[in-house]
Amino acid sequence: MDHIYEAKWITSPAACGEAVYALEKTFSVEKAVKRATLQASALGVYVAQINGARVGDQILSPGWTDYRYRVQYQTYDVTGLLGKENCICARVAHGWRMHRGGWQTNWAGNSIASSASETAFIASLFIEYEDGSTDTILTDGTWACRETGTRMANMYNGETFDATFCETFVRPAAEADYSPKLLTPQENEPVREQIRLSAERVFTTPQGDTVIDFGQNLTGYVEFSICGEKGHKASIRCFEVLDKDGNVYVENLRAAQTTITYYCDGTRRTFKPEFTFYGFQYLCLHDWPEDVKAENFTAIVLFSDMKRTGYFECSDKDVNRLFENVVWGQRGNFVDVPTDCPQRDERLGWTGDAQVFARTASYIYDVRKFFKKWLRDLSCGQHADGSVEHVIPTLGWMSGGACGWSDAATICPWQIYQTYGDREVLVEQFASMRSWVDYMRTHSTGGLWLGGDHFADWLNLDGDEAATSKPYLQNAYFLYSNSLLIRTGKLLGIDMTEYEACFDETLAAFRARFIKDGKITENTQTACAEALVFGFLNAEEQKSVASQLASLVEECGHLKTGFLGTPYLLHALSDNGYGKLAYDLLLRHEFPGWLYSVDNGATTIWEHWDSRNPDGSMWDAGMNSFNHYAYGSVAQWMFECAAGIRHDEKDAGFAHVVFSPLTDSRLTYVKASIDTVHGVCASEWRETDGGYTYTFTVPEGVTATVLLPGVREEIGSGTHTYTV
Repeated sequence: MDHIYEAKWITSPAACGEAVYALEKTFSVEKAVKRATLQASALGVYVAQINGARVGDQILSPGWTDYRYRVQYQTYDVTGLLGKENCICARVAHGWRMHRGGWQTNWAGNSIASSASETAFIASLFIEYEDGSTDTILTDGTWACRETGTRMANMYNGETFDATFCETFVRPAAEADYSPKLLTPQENEPVREQIRLSAERVFTTPQGDTVIDFGQNLTGYVEFSICGEKGHKASIRCFEVLDKDGNVYVENLRAAQTTITYYCDGTRRTFKPEFTFYGFQYLCLHDWPEDVKAENFTAIVLFSDMKRTGYFECSDKDVNRLFENVVWGQRGNFVDVPTDCPQRDERLGWTGDAQVFARTASYIYDVRKFFKKWLRDLSCGQHADGSVEHVIPTLGWMSGGACGWSDAATICPWQIYQTYGDREVLVEQFASMRSWVDYMRTHSTGGLWLGGDHFADWLNLDGDEAATSKPYLQNAYFLYSNSLLIRTGKLLGIDMTEYEACFDETLAAFRARFIKDGKITENTQTACAEALVFGFLNAEEQKSVASQLASLVEECGHLKTGFLGTPYLLHALSDNGYGKLAYDLLLRHEFPGWLYSVDNGATTIWEHWDSRNPDGSMWDAGMNSFNHYAYGSVAQWMFECAAGIRHDEKDAGFAHVVFSPLTDSRLTYVKASIDTVHGVCASEWRETDGGYTYTFTVPEGVTATVLLPGVREEIGSGTHTYTV
């Protein structure tokens, strides 16, 4: 048994508001130490030190879980940090803990009400001596508590640090009434500092503000060097974009202040925040006490320490920039949980965003542990009736049961299984998957699920009256989720007869209502794309609906899909004989299209197709993130269709690969690779005189099928080249 379960949760004996407090314990070591192990966690976030040295390199530990049921703890080898006389210290801040209802009030612009019981710390230090004896130091009421120079730490508003601060009290810590049974070992990769970026330029805006530009929209914080007179107050506002006149634009941050405030003490110091993060490209400096030099500012990029697995490149530099924008969007929003955006007063694990991007995410990075940890919180927060809240970890006050959002319960575990061949995630999540499908069954009449609150095809361009109806989307996802549940149950050896009968009933009702004369009655791109990809059509209907979709695209010349339709649109076209049209959409530079944002300087994926209008004005001030990964799901098509790397769903985990690249005369080459659980699968095609040369790499122990014009061949491991 880990010794942390023997410890007590401790906290400040007095309300600290948003100030950071420190909990300390001094102790002596009289014998030679063989090994010392620290286990620690917090309700909130913590930074631990022993004798002034930071323990570990994890950021924002212990991470964000559903605190009602689960709190992770970390284990560190601290043998080398101990001396004869020692002090162990932990600084504790609210972190994600404030989301326990706090987001709602913060979004409205109100301050977060804090109490001493809102945050707490727990730890055990287990010391093994060379002589075989042991000591255990546990958190309890004998620890001391003091204030720190971090006078404010807030996930949305930033940090305030006073270098002149002197502690005003030291008191015994208070034991908090929480159970150690909440604790669970670290499950996913921790958040770490991953990339350091130098400032690209310092300039003065037309309104006279001093601004620093890092050239990349990122998630993290800034490290800076500063020297000012004692008591001088300097501040930094972190923000994403400039307005059309080149001035500081912060309206899209809503209530989030995203500020670093620093009180100087007359000595040059280097500082970086410890208990928050920001989504930003620019810094606006206020009352800086010295000449501003770019070399005094470094942006530090944070994200979960996942292994990079997927790469893509082609002959079009704008498409390459688009792919990099997808990568940066994933980095910026995979900070312990899959968030919607990292900058404004939100930063929540929206389920709809996560499910539409899960497949793409699993190609670019190894997200197996990342999603398994998040899905456990989805199960914990799932309502008794089977509905899933819109954000996970749940805030406890949102409703649930929205189609395309709650379906993360089925789509995400199935995708993790498909990419990694990990049956464990299906075993763990099967009850949750079934509960969600049961919710839809319970609320269905005559086979169709009607009613409820839904986001529909969020941010689509059809217009309200012409948009895909909620009943269509509800039942498309009802069918899709039930089909995934049935496949999962059969894999696990569970009798799924009941759900197969339900599927047949819903499919019949769906077809009667939404298919007429071989076409979808909902005449939208999203409705057609989902029908084509979800597999609701017979062979003749597949051709007819593909033609219907192609006509819809050709008539307007661009996409109109929102969050739910976009991931499937290009696949629905290219898999049904309209490959050129799919490339037309990918390569479109005008609004709406992916390259429109690239042409307008985007370095991440925008929330809206037109987050910035052609005249430089903003789509909206209230909901306009410039780092929102949902539309980055297009990278899945780049891997699977443009490069042609697909795994055979009958052999999950890329045990069998299908290479079927889709060429286009506007590109001279495409190459991509995915580092799978079996090794690297790679595909490359290049234009040659009168044709193309294809090269495929198959890892050891994997088989593959090559599908090229006039070629169908089964191949084994190694590198294979074809000229067609």
